[in-house]
Amino acid sequence: MRVHSFDPISDAASRVLILGSMPGNMSLREGQYYAHPQNAFWKILGALFDFDPRAPYESRIARLREHGIALWDVMQSCVRETSLDSDIEEPSIVSNPFEDFLRGHPEIRTICFNGAKAAASWRKHVLPQLPPDSGIEYHRLPSTSPANASISYDDKVKAWRIVHYSI
Repeated sequence: MRVHSFDPISDAASRVLILGSMPGNMSLREGQYYAHPQNAFWKILGALFDFDPRAPYESRIARLREHGIALWDVMQSCVRETSLDSDIEEPSIVSNPFEDFLRGHPEIRTICFNGAKAAASWRKHVLPQLPPDSGIEYHRLPSTSPANASISYDDKVKAWRIVHYSI
């Protein structure tokens, strides 16, 4: 089944872009980034930026914007049957239009990838289309997905602190 990502959550003041690969099925149904209750994304960002991860979605988004954080996904669409990145059919990947996005968001100096699949997809499908020497720093962070149970929550928080340091 072909799935499609959301529009980016960003504004002209965004300085850090957090990229996932593709929203999971629950997120797609809910129309919200990181909607799965076991996904640690909101809990981690809430800990880093001092907000309640259970607050209404629009409040959480507002807190990220206040801190210059944008959200999006590397993939605009892909074919997969489950929410697992491992189920994504590689030839089906269509990336989001990052050249235009980055031109419209010149303050973004840091891109953080939520997991290995987002980083690998960026390298393969996006990076070759971008001008060299953009001055952007890249950081692959441990996935916040519940499928990434091999890394403890505390270790994920430590790794994700780079988002706080980058704003």
